[in-house]
Amino acid sequence: MKNIANFLISLIVTAWIGAIAILSLQNATLVSLKFLTFESIQLPVGIVLAFSVGVGVMGGAIVPIFWQLAGQSRETYQDEEY
Repeated sequence: MKNIANFLISLIVTAWIGAIAILSLQNATLVSLKFLTFESIQLPVGIVLAFSVGVGVMGGAIVPIFWQLAGQSRETYQDEEY
């Protein structure tokens, strides 16, 4: 079952990378990211998408580790109360 999950994750990431590559070739317009009062330099859409997917994949890999650590510390705290 774990092999199927790893295969599906790899397939999804591969599809995202392929879609970014196709979109990058077809759309080379420059965009800038705005967040609150901050604004980035102008970059091609493909680079912005690739960076966003990379951050998302890294975040998706890191967040479960933090959830597991938070669950363990919560269980330890509850065991000490009783």
